[in-house]
Amino acid sequence: MYEQIERIKEILLGVWAKKHYILIATWIICPVGWLAVSALPDKYEASAQVYVDTQSLLRPLMEGLMVETDPDYQVRLMVKTLLGRPNLTKIARMTDLDLQAEDSEEFEEIIDDLKSNMTIDPVGKENIFNISYRGQDPQVAKDIVQAALTVFIENTLGETRSDTDTAQKFLDKQIRDYENRLVTAEKRLTEFKKRYTGVLPSNTGGFYSALNAAKTRQRETNLQLMEAQSRLESAQGQLSKEDVSGQALSENILDNDAISTTYDERIQGLNTNLDTALISYTEKHPDVIELRRRLDELSRLRKEEIEAYYVALTADSEGGESVNLSAANASPVYQEMRILVNQIENEIASLQVRANNYQSQVDELTEKIRTLPDVEAELVALNRGYEINKNKYEELLSRKETALMAKQHDETSDKIQFRVIDPPQVPLEPTGPYRILFYLGVLVLGLGAGTGAAFMMTQANPVAVSSNQLSRALNIPVMGVVTAASAIGLLDKEKRKTRMFIISNILLLVLLAGFIGYSTSSQAPQTQQTKVY
Repeated sequence: MYEQIERIKEILLGVWAKKHYILIATWIICPVGWLAVSALPDKYEASAQVYVDTQSLLRPLMEGLMVETDPDYQVRLMVKTLLGRPNLTKIARMTDLDLQAEDSEEFEEIIDDLKSNMTIDPVGKENIFNISYRGQDPQVAKDIVQAALTVFIENTLGETRSDTDTAQKFLDKQIRDYENRLVTAEKRLTEFKKRYTGVLPSNTGGFYSALNAAKTRQRETNLQLMEAQSRLESAQGQLSKEDVSGQALSENILDNDAISTTYDERIQGLNTNLDTALISYTEKHPDVIELRRRLDELSRLRKEEIEAYYVALTADSEGGESVNLSAANASPVYQEMRILVNQIENEIASLQVRANNYQSQVDELTEKIRTLPDVEAELVALNRGYEINKNKYEELLSRKETALMAKQHDETSDKIQFRVIDPPQVPLEPTGPYRILFYLGVLVLGLGAGTGAAFMMTQANPVAVSSNQLSRALNIPVMGVVTAASAIGLLDKEKRKTRMFIISNILLLVLLAGFIGYSTSSQAPQTQQTKVY
């Protein structure tokens, strides 16, 4: 440790021995540097503070009714993009800085100067932002801050409305597109249904259920047909045993209830009504008399229908021979069987027609079922495309209403409100450069450069300042030290150098104080000039 301290002392003493290099360096560097610092132009800083209110009262009320962007995110985005080239170009044009540029290179320098000297920083945790600019002209600095504040507010509000308009235009375009798709899909589906009108399955279960139902009805009809044919054979067998003929029908035939006519249901209903009326009234009651009159009239009409039917039956009998009805009065069974046979034959004819119709339906449905899978597959594809377009179209209409509501909300109330807390003012005093600090820095630089030069010279041309240093340099032990006599003049010379060093440094400090005083006093006229401006 002792040796290290001795080494440091030797270095310091060696530098002190070369102190004239410090004088030379400080007197060369410091005055030139101080002159350069004093020639630096003044910098004026203008600033403004703005509060961005993103807490709208309508936001909780409109939640879920419309799509709303995050206003805090929009503010952060605009803060980051304020110093972008488009915004800086707009600020330069608003403050007429572009008129100072003679070509594109000078305009680029103006943009770079704005970007380097303008700042926007948040103040605290609230949405308070400070916009500042440092420039040589106080009025220009104030105008630039005002322009930046205007661009910041307009871009933020304009971005919100621009997003809403863009979304509205996009939705309108998509709605028109899907509307055209929906109309095209409807036309294809309509044409397909027209082309396969008799092939398309119905809502009652399709062709397979229709085929099963047709086969079931066909079997029932065939069964009824077989039953009717069996009854016809039995009736014809009984009829063949009778060999009678006549020309008139007996009263027993006319009054026989086994023969059905068109008046049977009405007669049965009137009989029921008559029985009900006789419970409450006598035979002489007007309602009873009217019911009996109507029954007599219907019975007469029934007999006439049976007689007309029988006359037509006998005229169309086999062989073209008319039936002898004179014996029919003696054999009413024959007359009844004859009418019954004809009724069964008519029933068989109608059942045969029905069976043929059902057979045609079964054949037609069987033929359609062969082509049904392809038709159903195509129909499913058309319906799927139609439903997709329809659902998307309805969804877009709903979103358009939501976007329209958001647009109306933006037009009636601002989601983002700006309050300028501190508007920009023309700065009265320069904020830079920090000349005193620069003066001291130049002084430190000169002293450092001189000390470094002196140290380098001690290494290049060493001077022995102690016996230990001399012993280490010569590798010879030093037995003693002889002090220089005053008559030689070395001590006086060293004292003169010391006095010159001290006086030189004092003059240097006086010069520094003069530069500082000049820089401080020169602000007073500038302040008055700024006020007049």
